[in-house]
Amino acid sequence: MQGSFSDITKELVDLAELCKKNGTIDPELYVKYEVKRGLRDINGKGVLTGLTDVSKIQSYTTVDCEMVPCEGKLFYQGVDIEDIVDGFIKENRLGYEETLYLLIFGQLPTRSELKQLTDLLAEYRSLPTSFVRDIIMKAPSPDMMNTLARSVLTLYAYDDRADDTSLPNVLRQCLQLTALVPIISVYGYQAYKHYHDGQSLFIHVPQPELSTAENILYLLRADSQYTELEARILDLALVLHAEHGGGNNSTFTTHVVTSSGTDTYSCIAASLGSLKGPKHGGANIKVVKMFEDMKEQVKDWSSEAAVKQYLRDLLNKKAFDHQGLIYGMGHAVYSISDPRAKILHRFVEKLSVEKNRTEEYALYAMVERLAPEVIAEERKIYKGVSANVDFYSGFVYSMLDLPTELYTPIFAIARMAGWSAHRMEELINQGKIIRPAYKSVAPMKEYVPMGERE
Repeated sequence: MQGSFSDITKELVDLAELCKKNGTIDPELYVKYEVKRGLRDINGKGVLTGLTDVSKIQSYTTVDCEMVPCEGKLFYQGVDIEDIVDGFIKENRLGYEETLYLLIFGQLPTRSELKQLTDLLAEYRSLPTSFVRDIIMKAPSPDMMNTLARSVLTLYAYDDRADDTSLPNVLRQCLQLTALVPIISVYGYQAYKHYHDGQSLFIHVPQPELSTAENILYLLRADSQYTELEARILDLALVLHAEHGGGNNSTFTTHVVTSSGTDTYSCIAASLGSLKGPKHGGANIKVVKMFEDMKEQVKDWSSEAAVKQYLRDLLNKKAFDHQGLIYGMGHAVYSISDPRAKILHRFVEKLSVEKNRTEEYALYAMVERLAPEVIAEERKIYKGVSANVDFYSGFVYSMLDLPTELYTPIFAIARMAGWSAHRMEELINQGKIIRPAYKSVAPMKEYVPMGERE
């Protein structure tokens, strides 16, 4: 078998078909054995697998023993995310570092406690000597999530206490990775654009006085310039993506891998691998690409009839990627509203004015209003449908001139807060290794000697 590293030969196609033939399980068996596929029941409700203090999602209330959908709420360590956002915006502050403190330590920081944390992060924003040259530059990847995972795993080799899972040491590792993931993401992007696309290569040094959001913009842009509004909205996006309960795929991965007793670098690399998936962290890219197609197909963006028809075509697999989905609409938990989308929406229009993209904003707002109506007409749904945080986040990143290659890494940068909090929580409340049950449905077979096989 010869060829390039990535060649798919007919031999491999045939072998894959053999895997499919002998590996397909009758869907009826999942019903017969009452398997909770995706750890969700038939109504989409998650199967309870753990307890957490880190965050809480509320999508319904109980009235007369009945579950009644309500406006979505999200709480970080018991504090309403809307109150957190309103708090730092009213005080003209950035909020991600404060959110990081709250999620990990379980309480809102005082000014001195917040300064202690930001000073630590500034100290930790320094990669090992020659790491950029030897690790990031040597094998640039077209996917920054792979660059992140590889770099995080490599950092294990630079840590003399890599396998120490004591709380102080894991806290150090988590804060160091929280400080370094933004830098690795941007440097990985710069390396790829230089070596693959021939663009100029520039590597800026992080500034200790800047926040996480400000440093991302500072490092990314050739002139390191950004507006106050740009920094504030990127910071807001980080706050809104910092945590979302223990049951999302990547955070559950954090708990599962931590429960095995492994090191922090392996744990975070596993979570990054989960987040990379288009069903999880890559959803906002799908939204942006869907709207790009919509803007080409719909000639009059102000026509509700034309936009509705395009949305129907999406659901009927006649438009965009023919998957039958309106990306950015609906959520596994929320029904009436996603609080993160509501908060982000408040600032999108203001940014669209600064960036002269108000027509696009109007199109997004129209789709947000019309999509639930079209979905209700075309689909049988068991709960309400509303815009989720991915609906606007991709548009926000586009207006911030962030490359699509960094959309999912920005999610990872933000979610380092939640992953760190959940890893610490799993270690503090050490229980059994997480090991769900799988039932074998394979038929018994007799061993056949080599000479008698057909």
